Amino acid sequence: MDIKRLGSQPSGKGPEDWFTGTVRIDPLFSAEDPARVAGASVTFEPGARTAWHTHPLGQTLIVTAGVGRVQRKDGPVEEIRAGDVVWFPPGEKHWHGASPTMAMTHIAIQERLDGKAVDWMEKVTDAEYGG
Repeated sequence: MDIKRLGSQPSGKGPEDWFTGTVRIDPLFSAEDPARVAGASVTFEPGARTAWHTHPLGQTLIVTAGVGRVQRKDGPVEEIRAGDVVWFPPGEKHWHGASPTMAMTHIAIQERLDGKAVDWMEKVTDAEYGG
């Protein structure tokens, strides 16, 4: 058994290469081999968002606070709210973040395949975001 105590893992700033705007990442868990799941609580300030990206084994988002936006490639921008759960299938190109006027926090859960959980791509433009 392993208990991660509140405050035992430092918060981190979302790297500028992968995010637009102010983003805080709070690690929650990362299973040890042979398990491969990891999770983090991610808080996006208004207008902040990820770059386009994919996950080799998919990703689940559990929205815990606020209002956000998600989009898969060639799909519409969708609003998400606290209590919503979003699933992106393996390899689906997508982004997610806060709404233009409200912050949003979600728990992101994904699995590693051959040690990799995400493939980062180009940043989401203001036109794509629709802010």
